[in-house]
Amino acid sequence: MVMGRYGMRRGVTTAVAAGMVLTGCASKTPEAAPSAGPAGATAATQAGPEPVKGVALGGRGTPCPLPVTFETAPRWTAEAVTSEFGTLDQGPVTLACEIDAKPAGNIGFIRVWTGDAAGATPREVLEGFVGAEKDATKIRYRETKAGALPATEVTLTVSGEFTDGPKPERAFAVATPRGAVVVHLGGLDAEEHGAMLPAYELAKRTAALTD
Repeated sequence: MVMGRYGMRRGVTTAVAAGMVLTGCASKTPEAAPSAGPAGATAATQAGPEPVKGVALGGRGTPCPLPVTFETAPRWTAEAVTSEFGTLDQGPVTLACEIDAKPAGNIGFIRVWTGDAAGATPREVLEGFVGAEKDATKIRYRETKAGALPATEVTLTVSGEFTDGPKPERAFAVATPRGAVVVHLGGLDAEEHGAMLPAYELAKRTAALTD
């Protein structure tokens, strides 16, 4: 697993990063092929490819049981994060799941962080999460929805010794009866971040409480 600057920056030793044990992987959903139109049909009248759905994540039997469920983009793979040496924490939450874009052709992760944060609002959880990022600038919060759940979203710019220059990141947070959840999108650089935004938006759009 490539932990990137998260595993190194937050006081986690090299032994911790090396000791991370990743379990499970998301099944892959093949892309639907366009159906052939009737004879003589023009491109404008032919039906296009059927929408491709992602893979459900967060429920029982999925690689990362979480307080919320959402869809991951096709070909992205998910792995639960555990360690025999300790946890990777950022503010009030702990890294629970990494969803890897490399199988889909991009470099980066959607990372899911969870925590108790009893009584905290999504905004308070997200402020604690971002506050632990010492290299964050241009921080902008807004109230939104993740599926039908009240959520707070943040956009920010991050730079530092483990980056090639300032790059955008974003995250949203929700509060559930089983604790707080932060879903975070980074990326190698601005270009990779932009290419992965649809997967992040899919997760946000399909978020729901786990049964």
